[in-house]
Order: sequence, then structure tokens, then C-alpha cells
Amino acid sequence: MKYMMPTVFIVDDDPAVRDSLALLIMAQGMRTVTFASAMEFLEGYTEGEVGCLVLDIRMPQITGLALQEKLVERGLSIPIVFITGHGDIEQCRRAFQSGAIDFLTKPIDQNRLIDSLRKGIRMSIDQLQQDEETQEVMNQLDRISGREREVLELVADGLSSKEIARQLDLSPRTIEVHRANLFSKLGVDSLADLIRFYLKALEATGKKRSEESFLNETAPRQ
Repeated sequence: MKYMMPTVFIVDDDPAVRDSLALLIMAQGMRTVTFASAMEFLEGYTEGEVGCLVLDIRMPQITGLALQEKLVERGLSIPIVFITGHGDIEQCRRAFQSGAIDFLTKPIDQNRLIDSLRKGIRMSIDQLQQDEETQEVMNQLDRISGREREVLELVADGLSSKEIARQLDLSPRTIEVHRANLFSKLGVDSLADLIRFYLKALEATGKKRSEESFLNETAPRQ
């Protein structure tokens, strides 16, 4: 997994709050970057950066909740800790429904803030690792043909080469060639590893075994 320095992004229109939060967080050994508005953050944030966002609820132009909605709309996943001096139950509910990990009222409980930030950074690292693993599975899927995908699914169903040959109206020898290609292209050494890859592929493509197979998507048959 590629590594990058985790960052706590602080978005608050009050410079005194930004500075005090940055000093507190940096004292815990975390890197911080501050922004005076939601728009500044949107312009400065790079998709995929590891970290956590400390976000004020009430800001001019784009509020904290509105920024959270924009991030969700753009498919940008970053753990968020909301802070506010005037929070209410409805704001708290909306924040958590959209994926916030904490909602803190001022004056901030420093220990709780640091605990939440550490949790958020762990979540961000885990998400990055999951995204990279998913991408690797998708890259591997692109290496195999549509026919090899069919054979993969039937192997995962527990069918023998002879049974797969009858179902696909091919010779057992041809099926054995496809199986050998699967082992080579996917870089697996055993049937158990092949099955594990198949399960990862289902997860990566968002498919379930009972749904239309991921095997029927784009790869050409060979």
C-alpha cells in the first residue's frame, strides 16, 4: 500500500479557532492544514489524501453540512468530525446520517477530539487500502477473457472440468487450458486461492452470486 502522511484538515471561518485547533492537534504529532472556508477546502483538497476533516457547522456561503453533502455527491470519502457552538439535534442527525464520525460542541473536549481524529485517520487508511485492493482485483479481471470468467464462476460453483465442458459445450481439454490461464493471469497457485479471488471479485464489482454475473460485463470471449 502506498503511504502518505495523514493530515487533519481544519475548516473554520474563525481564525482564532483554526489556530488553537491546529496547535492542539500538532502537539499530538499530527499534521494539519487549515482553511477559512468550505470553498477553500474544496479547491485545496486532493482526492485520496489520507486524513480526517474537522469541520465547523456554521460558516458563511457554504455551511459545514452543505460541504459534507458536496463531498458525498462527488464521491469523496473523508471522515468528518463536526464542531459547533450552536448545534442542535437535527443538525447532529443530518451529520451522522451522512457519515460523520463525531459531533462536538464548543468548548471542545480535547481528549474526545483527539480520540475521534485518530479513529478517523485509521478509517481513512483502511479505506485507502480497501480501494487499492479493489482496484487490483479489477485490474486482474481485465486480464482474463469472458470465457475464462465463465470458467472461473463455474469452478467456484464446484464443477469439475468435465461438468464445465458439458455446460459450455466445450472439450475438457479446452477447459483445462482456460483453468491454467486463470491460474497464470491471476497469479494464484491453488484452487483455494482461485476461489478467494472469485469472492473478492464479487465484492469489488458489487455483485452477489444470485445476481447477474460480473462475468457478463465487458471482457471479450476467447
